Amino acid sequence: MTVRVALFATCYNDLMWPETPKAVVRLLRRLGCEVDFPIEQTCCGQMFTNTGYAEEAIPAVRTFTATFAGYDAVVAPSGSCVGSVRHQHRDIAQRAGDPRLQEQVEAVTPHVYELSEFLVDVLGVTDVGAYFPHRVTYHPTCHSLRMLRVGDRPLQLLEAVRGIEVVELPRADQCCGFGGTFSMKNADTSVAMGSDKARAARDTGAEVLVAGDNSCLAHIGGLLSRQRSGMRVMHLAEILASTEGGAA
Repeated sequence: MTVRVALFATCYNDLMWPETPKAVVRLLRRLGCEVDFPIEQTCCGQMFTNTGYAEEAIPAVRTFTATFAGYDAVVAPSGSCVGSVRHQHRDIAQRAGDPRLQEQVEAVTPHVYELSEFLVDVLGVTDVGAYFPHRVTYHPTCHSLRMLRVGDRPLQLLEAVRGIEVVELPRADQCCGFGGTFSMKNADTSVAMGSDKARAARDTGAEVLVAGDNSCLAHIGGLLSRQRSGMRVMHLAEILASTEGGAA
């Protein structure tokens, strides 16, 4: 049976990292999914809730539930945004005092997945037919690790890629220091944490640092670039979408 999937690109990816959601579409279609991109989608509301503007997040939650109702699955290449949907939307709907919105949130939320969860738990695959002949190391982002508890699913997917060499990242579970507005309000601390993460990545000798959230990759990648490390950062989706003869 074909799975009808809605791509939740996330506003950050849509504006700054469009190749990542494109990679998700290529990957899911290759695996036999019917993929839609609902054009009405906007922000999940995380930027409001994380900074204390819960009331302002209500319209975003209304739009999200209306846009993604009725799909078999809603898949996003972001542990951060999926974490927000799962852990914040119910609270926002209750704050709105709207029973109908609460019902809609309860109907949609169980179908929202981070990419690696969807591939491993729903489609039941780890070998997605990818080819990426490079040495990589994986950074588990805080939201995916602590809120979603994706565990080793991303590593299962990476290790099944043909041609790849996956090396362990030292102190992998330590935060990179991005944290959304934390990186602006506490810039010195954020840079120090990011520098530790960049150093650990360089020490692996990997060509590519991989993660499931482009926000963290932007932070770490900026430091790696300024250090002239020569190390690339790539989203997990882009590696999984790579095939022999394709871009790498």
